[in-house]
Amino acid sequence: MSNLDNKIAVVTGGNSGIGLATAKRFAAEGAKVIITGRRKEAVDEAVTSIGAAASGIVADAANLADTDRMIEQIREEYGRIDVLFINAGVAPMAPFAETDEASFDQVFGINVKGLFFTLQKALPLLSSGASVILNASVVNKLGFPGASAYAASKAAVRSIGQTAAAELASQGIRVNLLSPGPIETPIYGKTGLPQEAIDGMGEKFANSVPLGRFGSPDEMANVALFLASDESSYITGADIQADGGLTQAFT
Repeated sequence: MSNLDNKIAVVTGGNSGIGLATAKRFAAEGAKVIITGRRKEAVDEAVTSIGAAASGIVADAANLADTDRMIEQIREEYGRIDVLFINAGVAPMAPFAETDEASFDQVFGINVKGLFFTLQKALPLLSSGASVILNASVVNKLGFPGASAYAASKAAVRSIGQTAAAELASQGIRVNLLSPGPIETPIYGKTGLPQEAIDGMGEKFANSVPLGRFGSPDEMANVALFLASDESSYITGADIQADGGLTQAFT
């Protein structure tokens, strides 16, 4: 028997990076997987790569009407959610002095508001014993220059996750945080920084990690699978730092 046999798993932002790697892993472990993303072409391509166990819904995590429609479609087609990985997010990088209102609103709209209401609206579908995983980041506790609004948004995610874990425990629903360190994903190309700055940031991050390298999306998928499965049945409210030792090196 696989770890997620007959489970219904939802992965937001499941069309690339950590989300896609996790969706593939969930499907390989027996789950029926629903992924979401903003672009239909990307969602369709990801569904094809995951296989017959997958389906896709085009939805913008920051748009509450899209979230309502997504939840209603899942209710009609599947009736429940056993695993919810709220992974969709953005990572614009800018120091305090250069962070404008539009950028701030974008990162909080997706990373915080979108995550908060995705979880809230999914509550009626979460089965007893369901696992909720929130994609956070090591910057939710560490102060990295140039990550002002992004770090603040991930600290909010940590708070949401820990509060939800306390509130939902009586229903048998577990809520945990997956906090990646530097991971080789397409998100670095979406930071708004020039390539030279991205390369420099990447080199700095890699040199700061005790294991001496970036992590991979597949390594994050391994952690997400553990949190999704019954193997983590006595874990809730935890912030799992999958970061190659980066957090402990700075604390």
